[in-house]
Amino acid sequence: MVDEISEKLDILIKLQAAALTSSMESSKDKILFLSQAGLRPALIAEVLGTTANHVNVVLSKGRKPSKGK
Repeated sequence: MVDEISEKLDILIKLQAAALTSSMESSKDKILFLSQAGLRPALIAEVLGTTANHVNVVLSKGRKPSKGK
């Protein structure tokens, strides 16, 4: 029973994340938004169809101040 509820909640989270980011063009914007919404890198990767490593790299670069801009 608990597993079913957890599975359904995961599906709802993924659907909501996909809907909220559908109008965003860049992968970076989607990753930063979903991270700020509290999703873990592994779940963000699953939602966006990428790897957790890619998500972590984008998050790391997103935290650093940009140079020369």
